[in-house]
Amino acid sequence: MAGRRAGAINLTTLIPEQALAAGQLQGSDRPRRLAFLLEYQGTAYAGSQLQANAPTVQGALEQALGTLTGESVRVALAGRTDAGVHAKGQVAAFNTNSRLPLDTFGRGTNAVLPLDVSVRAVAEVPLQFDPRRHALSRLYRYTLHLGHQRPGLLRDFAWHPRVTLNLAPMAEAAHRLVGAHDFASFAQPSEARRRQTERHVTRAELRRKGELALFDIEANAFLTQMVRRIVGALVEVGSEKRTQVQFVSLLDDPHPGAASVVAPAHGLCLMKVRYQNDLFV
Repeated sequence: MAGRRAGAINLTTLIPEQALAAGQLQGSDRPRRLAFLLEYQGTAYAGSQLQANAPTVQGALEQALGTLTGESVRVALAGRTDAGVHAKGQVAAFNTNSRLPLDTFGRGTNAVLPLDVSVRAVAEVPLQFDPRRHALSRLYRYTLHLGHQRPGLLRDFAWHPRVTLNLAPMAEAAHRLVGAHDFASFAQPSEARRRQTERHVTRAELRRKGELALFDIEANAFLTQMVRRIVGALVEVGSEKRTQVQFVSLLDDPHPGAASVVAPAHGLCLMKVRYQNDLFV
């Protein structure tokens, strides 16, 4: 079940009287395109993309926008996140005829969204803006918990692999990901056989922060489960189940699905989507 809503909300208390008087809630015949910077906890959702008979982030957002504007709104997302994956910097875009001010759009949408989804910023963008196709790169972070005991507060946000990890060889292996490579080994076998699997990684860093290990990876695009399979292989390196040479061979001699350990979804978070110009200044 998706996160509960904040309760009964009187939207007129969030909308300036002058906006109501000008008919801005009802809108005009001229559409405009808005972009949201979204943050969400993915625990309760079957992923970000709309699905029939399953709670999704897109579904929650479209329902909230429909409540706010009275329109049937279809949302486009910058990236698709799997069930249980979180986001701090997801970008969504949609068309609307509503003339509500941007700050009112953000506050009004948050008032009717489930509590585990939040609009952090709003911007007006060109009508042709496509949050997925116009993105230059996406930055993901995977969080590992290194403590001897499983975490309580972080149980939905960090993977506790229950093995002792040597981070030094993991960090060295991660650095080898930078550049253009065929990532078929880190893709679902079915996807690797039907899609082009080369991706360009511009950043891949593993660092320790207290009891956590943070793995940041940025690329022009990602395959389904790519980051989670990379993390699974890095954990194998850190626990001496796979050598660095064997890790690199996954890139140099790719075979679909060869990296078979898929790290749990709850440790993954979409941190940022980059565009040629910053949308939310």
